[in-house]
Amino acid sequence: MHDQRLDKLAAVLVKYSTKVQPGQIVRISGDPVALPLLEAIYEQVLRAGAHPHLRCAPASLQAAFYELANDEQLKYVSPLLKHETQTIDVSISLWAETNTKSLSRVDPKRQGTASAARKPIFKVFMDRSAKKELNWCGTLFPTTASAQDAEMSLRDYELFVFEAGHLDMDDPVAQWKQIEQQQQKIVDYLNGKKIIHFQTPRGTDLTVNVEAMTWINCCGHHNFPDGEVFTGPNLNAPDGGVNGVVRYSFPAVHHGREVHDIELTFEKGRVVNAKASKNQDFLIQMLDQDHGARSLGEIAIGTNYQVQQYTKNTLFDEKIGGTFHAAVGAGYPETGNANESGLHWDMVCDLRAPAGGGTITVDGEVISRDGKFVFPDWPGND
Repeated sequence: MHDQRLDKLAAVLVKYSTKVQPGQIVRISGDPVALPLLEAIYEQVLRAGAHPHLRCAPASLQAAFYELANDEQLKYVSPLLKHETQTIDVSISLWAETNTKSLSRVDPKRQGTASAARKPIFKVFMDRSAKKELNWCGTLFPTTASAQDAEMSLRDYELFVFEAGHLDMDDPVAQWKQIEQQQQKIVDYLNGKKIIHFQTPRGTDLTVNVEAMTWINCCGHHNFPDGEVFTGPNLNAPDGGVNGVVRYSFPAVHHGREVHDIELTFEKGRVVNAKASKNQDFLIQMLDQDHGARSLGEIAIGTNYQVQQYTKNTLFDEKIGGTFHAAVGAGYPETGNANESGLHWDMVCDLRAPAGGGTITVDGEVISRDGKFVFPDWPGND
């Protein structure tokens, strides 16, 4: 039976998230397992008068690539992909895992080599996005593999995914527009501020210089579901932009590999020490893949209080209301952070009371305590 929720999601992605216009070239990419959603998006793009460009490839090909590719192939950057990235007007990506651990035994050095080689493509994508030349959005198609990671049945996981995007409502777009207005209050407060300080009883004591940086309101245009506000640290500040220690609450997943109990120490904007209780070597090799990987490209606050549980999927975990996350590696140029890297790895720190609590302080004023904003008209205080 056809799932009508996929039609609703496709309509939101095309009409609201990426605002597809007649005549645009729209790349739609994903694993064949997500074919029902790929088809729904394809149809919506045609209805919008645009030109769909479908890229459908099994994720299992990645495992074959890392197993068989020689050094030249690992470093190869396809001119076709570069041209595509320079040409498309819209990119809609679907993440659909059939085996979330398929790359867990791949040599991290090979992954780092390939990731670093793709940096020029990533830079083109990010620069075009910052200039508003390219609209993009990524979303998730629920699979059994992702449901297993979240320790749910597929049925329960589907409900979780669709409710996180408010697709259970009659008019999800109206809901996201309301969320945009509410989150804008946070953005308006943060723009113009200088120092943001994160502290938890478990040892996080991180100071981020955001002076002259631009905060972005994330309300379903680049990620779906969404729910965060973010910027980049001012890495050109006299203090280097980032200093202190952050101890992340959840395992950070990258290329299907889980890294547990991550602790990063920053001095003058750079990671000078990295620890983990599991897969520490992988963590360090990712940080050493290129010069920009040890700098912070993003700092963000999760605002989606519809999402409250950790699922081992960054799309949802970084949005958990009452958390903050930071990404080592590439920054978003529209924030003012121009850090370049083949890496962009989000890691999440829980500030909620059940996890021990914590505070967010901005220029000396506490704005969040134990995962709740102190201002009544901000998200989570309905």
